[in-house]
Amino acid sequence: MQKIPISVVVMTKNEERNIVKCLKALADFDEVFVVDSNSTDATCVLAESLGAKVCNFQWNGKYPKKKQWCLESLPFSHPVVLYVDADEEMTPALAREIRDCLPRFAAGAGGAFVPFDYVFCGRKLEHGHRVYKLALLARERSRFLDYDDLDVANMWEVEGHYQPQVQGETFALRNRMVHNDHDTLFHYFDKHNRYSDWEANLRTKGLMNDPREANVGARALLKRIFQAMPFKGPVSFLHSYVFRLGFLDGKAGFDYAIARALYYWQIRIKTEEIRKERQAALGRAKGETVAGAAK
Repeated sequence: MQKIPISVVVMTKNEERNIVKCLKALADFDEVFVVDSNSTDATCVLAESLGAKVCNFQWNGKYPKKKQWCLESLPFSHPVVLYVDADEEMTPALAREIRDCLPRFAAGAGGAFVPFDYVFCGRKLEHGHRVYKLALLARERSRFLDYDDLDVANMWEVEGHYQPQVQGETFALRNRMVHNDHDTLFHYFDKHNRYSDWEANLRTKGLMNDPREANVGARALLKRIFQAMPFKGPVSFLHSYVFRLGFLDGKAGFDYAIARALYYWQIRIKTEEIRKERQAALGRAKGETVAGAAK
């Protein structure tokens, strides 16, 4: 069968443990770019051996960050682009559904949300929490927004946890991709420690949930409701473990619900820390102004 006429972007940095299974699962797609960020392991060699087009991305500390840079800079052969992380695996059912939905893009659709099955502590979670990412995009009608986040010290060159802005309808696919990171739990918690820094910073600036972002269904409203809630950690645990039946996934479901709750706990205490630091800085600045005027 003819390969799927879509350009795939896999963004990497030291992903030799994940890249082979990721690229092998993308064999049905016509074009695959691996956009690397100065890896020091065998990521690029492995990617080239599997037929991917490998290029390097050197971030200059400004916008555009990596995803938007790919949209602007890569020599794509196709008008529809699929973003896949190195720790994600395409499934045959999802690949077929993506092929079948291409006429919707030809008719003007802007993007499609891809659902994920999450593997945590070695077990694929059937319950608890369903992640959707707007990963399939009409590249000429899509843009990853510039956020005021360049001062977040522990963030990196890839855009944070937000969806791109698109022109045209968006829709959700039914079949799922698998998120299965072969790195250790240290990598998982290190990544979420960085993301909690980013989210805490944006919360203090009032920049979370930009209305320009695309959302699936009532997710935009639900995000605003969750944003206004106190005790996000306990709420997220109850949502995952009780309301979304995470307890049916056994110990892995419990551990995942705890990890998700701890993520929001991190955001809360980091947000409080940032606000205290800013208030203290304002107090010092006022004191210096008063002292200067008194001279």
